[in-house]
Amino acid sequence: MDLHTLFIKPYESYHTYQIILEFTATFFGLLSVYFSIRKNIWVYPTGIVSTALYVYILFKFGLLGDMLINFYYTVMSVYGWVLWARSSDDHVHVEVSRTTRREWLLCSMLFVISLILVTAVYYYKPLLDTQLSAEKVILGLDHLDWANWLDVFTTAIFLVGMWLMAKRRIENWIFWIVGDLICIPMMLHKGLGITSVQYLVFTVMAIIGYREWQRSLK
Repeated sequence: MDLHTLFIKPYESYHTYQIILEFTATFFGLLSVYFSIRKNIWVYPTGIVSTALYVYILFKFGLLGDMLINFYYTVMSVYGWVLWARSSDDHVHVEVSRTTRREWLLCSMLFVISLILVTAVYYYKPLLDTQLSAEKVILGLDHLDWANWLDVFTTAIFLVGMWLMAKRRIENWIFWIVGDLICIPMMLHKGLGITSVQYLVFTVMAIIGYREWQRSLK
């Protein structure tokens, strides 16, 4: 499979507005990660623009798990924005720390709950696709492909990562790195080439962010 098939051909059937929306969401997503690396509170307003756009984009492409996680990002960004503002002396930059044992327990609970909820959403997806009309609908998970199952898994990973970032814990970057790596082939499979490149860049930026936060912690 060549680069044209992976990155260009899927967009030949898209509307212009869909391509513009994906470019815009990607641009603000990259800005958000940059501000996160700098421990700058602008991570949240830029992130809200990106995640709100991706709620619509991912819904259109049937990635319900990632759609839900982006909705969660949007809500959590408001929560994180308030926390960072309260924890910042200059209302821009914050101090970081490591995750406590109690917080790791909460992370485990969030991860499991997310797996269950997103799997349930996919279970009822045939019903949602028919606008809640139960006629001739077969519920189940047989319609899921490998990308959908990865979507379930990455949703749980990113949910924990976003919560840890709001709490200013350095380990949030580990979750972003793992989730971003998984999303690269998943987005290519779904025909979202621009977004797959974004996740590749996100992976590099997350590694940089982890190192920068480590230096700050020391």
